[in-house]
Amino acid sequence: MAQTLLKVKGLKVAYGGIQAVKGVDFEVHEGELVSLIGSNGAGKTTTMKAITGTLAISAGDIEYLGKSIRGQGPWDLVKQGLAMVPEGRGVFTRMTITENLQMGAYIRRDKPEIATDMEKVFTIFPRLRERKDQLAGTMSGGEQQMLAMGRALMSRPKVLLMDEPSMGLSPIMVDKIFEVVRDVYAQGVTVLLVEQNASRALALANRAYVMESGEITMSGDAKEMLTDPKVRAAYLGE
Repeated sequence: MAQTLLKVKGLKVAYGGIQAVKGVDFEVHEGELVSLIGSNGAGKTTTMKAITGTLAISAGDIEYLGKSIRGQGPWDLVKQGLAMVPEGRGVFTRMTITENLQMGAYIRRDKPEIATDMEKVFTIFPRLRERKDQLAGTMSGGEQQMLAMGRALMSRPKVLLMDEPSMGLSPIMVDKIFEVVRDVYAQGVTVLLVEQNASRALALANRAYVMESGEITMSGDAKEMLTDPKVRAAYLGE
């Protein structure tokens, strides 16, 4: 069986007295693309922020590579191979595209390899190459999403966490983003994908978890979930 890279155990997160995440358990194995689906406000983004150390957790634990990472910040986690593409992209708006990508590699010292990886990102996203000297803040939402993904890839992650990568994008751009997610996964990066577009996420994933009101209510094979009547009724509009 593949190694468990990420394990969330009894995770609880509270916001101002409100329990947003209520004892969640799930795991991601090496070589998997796992999707976490659920409606708006289900606790998906809160869970991702807790994993990456940008939100404090009130109970439970998060293990990465078999060791607890509770309390560690994003800086430490990126160095260990855990990278996040946040909801809302979070690009550095006053920096150029090239500078944003260089920031993704800030933990690395292997300059020739960094240059090789930047070339790979430009190959995946030709639009970024065309605009490499443009300020990130002047780009469209779809272009910023490409940049956020490229920046995360520059850290050479073992596990890539993606939070709502298709949110607010045009249908053409959504197609492009999901194509890139598939390609990144095909290159051997383990992916945890949080996505409201349940049908696209399930079609891409190996396994999936359904989150409702801060709890995991269902888990299993992603393709089987695509045909599950409950999932179809709740998330696929049928």
